[in-house]
Amino acid sequence: MIRKKDSATRHGQLQQLYPSKVRSELHSSGMVCIDEDGTHEGIKTIPIQKACEFTTCSVLCVCIITWNMNGKLSVEDVTKLVSSNRKFDLLVVGLQEVPKCDVSQVLQEAMAETHILLGQSSMQSLQMFLFGARSSEKYIREMKVDKHAVGGCGGIIGRKKGAVAMYINFSGIRMPHEHKVEKRNSECHHISHALFSKNGIPYAKSADITVWLGDLNYRLQGISSIPARTMIEENRQSKLRGKDQLLQEAGKGEVFNGYCEGTLSFKPTYKYNVGSSSYDTSHKIRVPSWTDRILFKVDQSSGLDAILSSYESLDCVSSSDHKPVKAHLCLKVRRDDD
Repeated sequence: MIRKKDSATRHGQLQQLYPSKVRSELHSSGMVCIDEDGTHEGIKTIPIQKACEFTTCSVLCVCIITWNMNGKLSVEDVTKLVSSNRKFDLLVVGLQEVPKCDVSQVLQEAMAETHILLGQSSMQSLQMFLFGARSSEKYIREMKVDKHAVGGCGGIIGRKKGAVAMYINFSGIRMPHEHKVEKRNSECHHISHALFSKNGIPYAKSADITVWLGDLNYRLQGISSIPARTMIEENRQSKLRGKDQLLQEAGKGEVFNGYCEGTLSFKPTYKYNVGSSSYDTSHKIRVPSWTDRILFKVDQSSGLDAILSSYESLDCVSSSDHKPVKAHLCLKVRRDDD
């Protein structure tokens, strides 16, 4: 099962989010997992396996894309999201700040030759789409959709915050996809328990694989904009990983314990001048940050392994102040000797 989620945490507001009660709830939900000796895993950075096993021993190959559209539609850029190699069974596209237009139709036209739309879930400017190969409909045994809003008078005022989600049983592999944005650490637990549950009782089985994707809004901390940009220009962005709030918070056991992420080898994905690949030149001169992320976690009892064959940003897309991020996961049955 694959669960896809999305969250955001703002600089300077991290430490106050974890009173003892909240930390206890996060611990029990698996968002924070502290062992008896007080240790925790944090986020495990895993290498990219370049060769996709799509045609050999994979059970299922899934392409995952997240993009904050900044309220603008470029048909050309939406097409670029899905125009590369399509050697995958399923495609999940999670979009944030979607403009009021039919993005679904644009995606369907772009995918028409190889894949069809299997399902979608939306809540105002949050939208998620699931595509599958043309023959895949017969493998869908079950599909559910859900959404949950938090804060802002239930999302009535301003942009709605929360999550949209889909749950799919694909050829016996249960895959709930949850897509969240603009939530701080402590709200991850709340939304995780609210989706696919009624009165606190889950009505969808637990995930074999959980994936969080989206504009998580974690920033670089402890470095100013000019030094950060200089390091990026010199292709030394790997030195900035230690400044990343998400990795720092996970390392302290605050969130996403035991999740995996590919190496952040691409340039920070925010904030760009719209229409270019140049970082913010407004008066704020924001520090470039990896706000857009894809994380995953495999349930050890699932009998599955997930191999990450790519994790990249799409620099060719320029209609937003964010660059899209794409990951390719290949699932395979775990061997006894693995």
